[in-house]
Amino acid sequence: MTFKLFVPRDAAAIACGADGVGEACASEAKRHGLEATIVRNGSRGMLWLEPLLEIEEAGVRYAFGPCDAKTAAEIIAQLAQGTSVSQISHALALGPTEQIPFFEKQTRLTFARCGLTDPVSLEAYRAHGGYQGLAKALAIEPAEIVEEVTKSGLRGRGGAGFPTGTKWKTVHDCDGDQKYIVCNADEGDSGTFADRMLMEGDPFCLIEGMTIAGLAVGATRGYIYLRSEYPHAAVALDEAIAAAKAGGYLGRNICGSTYDFELEVRIGAGAYVCGEETSLLESLEGKRGLVRAKPPLPAHEGLFGKPTVVNNVLSLGAVPFILAEGAQAYADYGMGRSRGTMPIQLAGNIKHGGLFETAFGITLGELVNDIGGGTATGRPLKAVQVGGPLGAYFPQEYFDTPFDYEAFAARDGLIGHAGIVVFDDTADMARQARFAFHFCAAESCGKCTPCRIGAVRGRETLDKVIAGDKVDANLELVEDLCNTMKFGSLCALGGFTPYPVMSALTHFPEDFGRKRTLPVAAE
Repeated sequence: MTFKLFVPRDAAAIACGADGVGEACASEAKRHGLEATIVRNGSRGMLWLEPLLEIEEAGVRYAFGPCDAKTAAEIIAQLAQGTSVSQISHALALGPTEQIPFFEKQTRLTFARCGLTDPVSLEAYRAHGGYQGLAKALAIEPAEIVEEVTKSGLRGRGGAGFPTGTKWKTVHDCDGDQKYIVCNADEGDSGTFADRMLMEGDPFCLIEGMTIAGLAVGATRGYIYLRSEYPHAAVALDEAIAAAKAGGYLGRNICGSTYDFELEVRIGAGAYVCGEETSLLESLEGKRGLVRAKPPLPAHEGLFGKPTVVNNVLSLGAVPFILAEGAQAYADYGMGRSRGTMPIQLAGNIKHGGLFETAFGITLGELVNDIGGGTATGRPLKAVQVGGPLGAYFPQEYFDTPFDYEAFAARDGLIGHAGIVVFDDTADMARQARFAFHFCAAESCGKCTPCRIGAVRGRETLDKVIAGDKVDANLELVEDLCNTMKFGSLCALGGFTPYPVMSALTHFPEDFGRKRTLPVAAE
């Protein structure tokens, strides 16, 4: 009997010892004379269980985790004794993987294959529904592809939620001898890892999405701008691009059609501001990552002055499902103007941290308490920050907020890249507000005065507040600085820094030496 074992090659799993688990599985199987195939798959996203060892039996995969080499050896020993996988007795036996509550409650569209397959096997990707979206795209006109994406309601998954179809139509309608597709894979927000997981666990999904985008707008070349801190993603992407090209899915006359599309990975130099699309384009051109003034928009004059689509990894990763299953199948999920699903990342002081993909509309409280299990320390929860280091801090009174772009905006928050970082009652929100200014000062490209100077002055002024120096007067100055940065900065780095500062001050005034005069209104 041949056993199939799955050990993730994802960076998070490797950091927890997955390579050692894989090696132990191989050596113990050989020692016991067992025939075993070991697949290095992507992570399932249940990061508190990594390394997660899965063993397949009768088409069902059973989970054991978090494993180490010793645990793996004990499990292999039971297999060698003839114990069926479903009957293995071990403290870390979790039953069928897809019945684990955290996983079972998800709606996986973008991440449907993540954790199932060998990420760089083109054969495995196709066997699990891959490239069906591209096949549909090749059978219709470019304008019809754009229309499908528009009707799906897909919005940008990395910032303000701009409609993807609108951006594609603008580039489609532009004249140009050369157009580009650029994937913003510079995932720099604290508490976010969905881009990395998809690129490491299902890179063909991104490649297929970018290829479809190229067909839609008439672009023949694409670039994935990847942050330098993601070496494992770079390896997976390069291997997958080579496999796709060898299989006829990239290069000239893709899939026997008249369309050409080339794709390559470019590595960034570690600047947070290059997550802003125009700074990214400057860096991609080999220049210093400075924000460009808009207009012109990248859709009109982007990379090398040519019409360019700039989309986030998750936006492009959603496209294959939309084309394969149809716009309505995607739009059937979600609420209001927020359609489809969102891969939400739970991090910080939380019991069950990981990636949870679900339809828009789930409340913040459900995500943190029901899915995430509350704080890892067991202490009372104080705040959550949604949307990265420039996201607002929400108190528990706001936990009824549905995960929806407009609902968050109504409460002076933003979804951004959907990272949720949890803080317990030991957090000092004045120091968290100071960090926002400090972060902005460190990462500012320096091109505009409100960001370059405002962040430094904000940090200095909050230092005085924390020291108890003229608290009310200095907090008035902070509010004035935030107003200037919000409306005067050239890009979202300076423009969004007021969100964490003002939300901390509004919801947790006692941490700034002020008394709370009124309860927080749950609008």
